[in-house]
Amino acid sequence: MKKLLLVLLLATSCLLASAQKNTPQSYIEQFKDDAIRIMHETGVPASIVLGVAMHESGCGNSALAQHLNNQFGVKGNTHIVYYRRKKMVHTAYKRYESVYDSFQDFARIMTERTEFSGMSLQLTHFDYTGWAHGIQKHGYASDHKWSGYVLGIIKKYQLYLFDENPGDQTRGQVQLAKN
Repeated sequence: MKKLLLVLLLATSCLLASAQKNTPQSYIEQFKDDAIRIMHETGVPASIVLGVAMHESGCGNSALAQHLNNQFGVKGNTHIVYYRRKKMVHTAYKRYESVYDSFQDFARIMTERTEFSGMSLQLTHFDYTGWAHGIQKHGYASDHKWSGYVLGIIKKYQLYLFDENPGDQTRGQVQLAKN
């Protein structure tokens, strides 16, 4: 009887844990409108906002994304404390009120920080490839394959379709690619 109870408890906890994980498709569906809105406000392509967020946060499943709404691994000026698995974690990463706030801060960094701001003057919101290479070139990530990872996500899930003109009626009805 104890073994049966233990098996049921383990199965239930596994189901609950897997139910809380975001899939790429669920992440895209949940945040595509925010990324499109950011694109129209700032000129940073929606595909870049989503692609970088998906890569950096593991589709919102990373500890930073779960506990701090930090989708991009952005550091702040203060120390934040949160609990993970009943342990206190001290971190220098920024805490955001929402995922949308994290998206806005990423776009602000891309358009206002000196090292990135020139890209918004040189590139359109249709040039996601130029943005990915420019972000890497200007020091966002040290991994020399970073832009390839982000571009792979954008192409695999056809995130570039969200970069269309605001008058394009098909942009909200994009068929998401399957794994």
